[in-house]
Amino acid sequence: MEGQIMRRKLQGTDMKKQWEDENCPESDWEAVTEAVLFTMGGSVELGQLAAAIGQSEEEARHVVESLQRRYERENRGMQIIELENAFQMCTKTRFYENLIRVASAPKKHVLTEVMLETLSIIAYKQPVTKLEISKIRGVSSDHAVNRLVEYGLAGEVGRLDAPGRPALFATTEEFLRRFGIGSMTDLPSMNPEQEEEILQEVEEELQIKLEEGKEAENGLPEAEDINPVAAGDFHGFLPVTVD
Repeated sequence: MEGQIMRRKLQGTDMKKQWEDENCPESDWEAVTEAVLFTMGGSVELGQLAAAIGQSEEEARHVVESLQRRYERENRGMQIIELENAFQMCTKTRFYENLIRVASAPKKHVLTEVMLETLSIIAYKQPVTKLEISKIRGVSSDHAVNRLVEYGLAGEVGRLDAPGRPALFATTEEFLRRFGIGSMTDLPSMNPEQEEEILQEVEEELQIKLEEGKEAENGLPEAEDINPVAAGDFHGFLPVTVD
């Protein structure tokens, strides 16, 4: 009998060791998540973070949120932002001036009023063709769309099943990052009757965020951190400015 009990204990110990070998110990969950986010530089899907610690996506989200709170509590230079069920480690915008003392400042893209209006339409109508955008604006939008694609704020996501198979465009993850939007669901819902009013509201909101980003770059104390620099990749993640 004692021999059977001992064998069961040993089997239990072996199973526990095997589980720990195959899964990350709970004490390391935050450290592993932090390491993955830093190493990847770009956004990391929640499922990937869950796989890294061998836990469910729900548990992985709890770990990320715990890290976010700790970073704020300890006044870290880094922050973790959410981008459509993915997460990215970034610097805070208020340290921009300090960063450019040791790194070359990347080229900043200028968003004109036309581009901002076009971007607002894409954000709400996506996926949308250039022709549809032009119909809403009343003028050709080819140049504005091409510029937004060049700046990484919009991109081609497919083809419309219609004669000529025109390209369909949508906003990108960079759009979310630049404007401090965690998910497209954060934008207000729109009824057909409210289309013009809501599009104007979105355009004004994006304009405000751009101005806040510009203030942050100039070192003003109350500017919101909307335009972080990705960990390990200083280039391409600076505030968008307007004339």
